Amino acid sequence: MNAQVSFLDGTLSLIHIPLDLYSNLLQSILKVLLPPSQDPTSLKAAEGLTIENYSHAFLNISVTPIECSIVCNSAWAESVFEPAIKRLPKDQARAVAISKDTYAALSVYGTGMDAGSRVADLTSPLALANIPIFFITTYYSDFILVPVKDRMAVEKALLAKGFVFSEDDASRLVSAQPSPTGINQRFNFISHSRAPSQDSSSDPPVSPPPPSSVNDLQQRTFDLLKRRNVVPHVEPDLTLAQCTGIRHHPQPSAVMALSRGSSHGSRRGSRPSSRPGWLDTVDTKLYTALVSALASQPRFLSMTLAHEDPPSLLLDRELLGLFGDSLVGPTDGALVPIFLDLADLPFEATGIVSGVAGKLVRSMRIADGAELSYLSTARAGAVILSREQAAVALGVLGPLLGEE
Repeated sequence: MNAQVSFLDGTLSLIHIPLDLYSNLLQSILKVLLPPSQDPTSLKAAEGLTIENYSHAFLNISVTPIECSIVCNSAWAESVFEPAIKRLPKDQARAVAISKDTYAALSVYGTGMDAGSRVADLTSPLALANIPIFFITTYYSDFILVPVKDRMAVEKALLAKGFVFSEDDASRLVSAQPSPTGINQRFNFISHSRAPSQDSSSDPPVSPPPPSSVNDLQQRTFDLLKRRNVVPHVEPDLTLAQCTGIRHHPQPSAVMALSRGSSHGSRRGSRPSSRPGWLDTVDTKLYTALVSALASQPRFLSMTLAHEDPPSLLLDRELLGLFGDSLVGPTDGALVPIFLDLADLPFEATGIVSGVAGKLVRSMRIADGAELSYLSTARAGAVILSREQAAVALGVLGPLLGEE
């Protein structure tokens, strides 16, 4: 069982948008989703994009019943979102938050490892080292987001648990450890890290001592959630599907036009091109559906774009008809999100994924092939399971969080 981990280029920022201000910042969201809406000649606007097709190195847009959360290149947060926030009335601007910390993304590719093994192997050592993370499993890859300031601590924590640098790439890590869980199931995690308010104190938070074990980590997690009155709940009639876009290639007509560019270039008024445009390299049907869904302020839509991976979507099943045949995946199943409102947790809170999901894995007997997902946005978390397993999970979480 091997997993290779490498840092992606660029730094990322986390943006929290209250739902009542979603429409005020929708244009900014669409600007980031559609790179050509920015001036590609501007270095700042183009940062975090590949030059060939303006595709994002990493982008996540999540709209849930609790909030809208964006993870994008820090240059886009500065050039697109900050000006839009400043145009809001002061009381509204204070409700929107851009993380002061910037994040580095690690891509994780595993061979012969189930996703649950990767989550256990990677999140536990980072949580035990008091490092806040995002952990995102897309349809094809895993991504870990860690504070840039903690990058060396991340490497140290992983190396201490048996991860080693590969010989061919100093930025990659290889794990040959067997799974400590022995459970064959798929996880889809985005771990929790809360965005601070823009007017918060500049004093650095005082971190508690690291937990001594996974059991200690889980106990601390639920003690914290219980003190903050976090109660798990489900939204009536909301079920989700996990899907992926189809890997898209330039249209043959665009490639042919390029090969004939010299002959067409001599015509008056013609505009020869040296490469396909952005619309020639993406699935226009998928992007049209995404814009339509975002414009309607969906009840639930979480989309991840990563360089060299097709788009990955976790979305309200009611939206499937909008996307037509532009999505593939197990659309027949119904996943249920169990929401945890984490708005009152301190920013430095860590280990939410390892604590909550780890406890569920150890407490529930999940059949082989069953899915257990955890989506954390800026100020909320959601455990995502099948309908049957969601009922069991509520029975586990309820007593731990003080529900009768």
